[in-house]
Amino acid sequence: DEAHSARPDATIRFTLYFREGSDELKKKKKKDLESVMAEVRKRPAPDVIVVGHTDRVGYLQDNDRLALKRAEKMRAELLRQGLPADSVLAAGRGEREPLVPTADEVAEPRNRRVEMLVR
Repeated sequence: DEAHSARPDATIRFTLYFREGSDELKKKKKKDLESVMAEVRKRPAPDVIVVGHTDRVGYLQDNDRLALKRAEKMRAELLRQGLPADSVLAAGRGEREPLVPTADEVAEPRNRRVEMLVR
């Protein structure tokens, strides 16, 4: 029906993982970016929020910078693939929102990530 077709698509969350201390995606995870783009292309007016995260190794300020660097790099890749700049927002959360809670200075690979919310 008409009301159902006018409803926006549900938000979909993608998680991409990074090498330790780096803004480089893990090799086997590069295909995940293709999945994000496939979902974005399905939407008439996509809106993407990119949030970078780190594990708890290192200084808080350094992790804040690295998290934002990861998010900005993924944002730049989405723009390079044709998304308009005003439809992609990037932010860094550093070590504040771990996927896997750990003690300080614990290297947890699942916390080194960027989450992309496609709306």
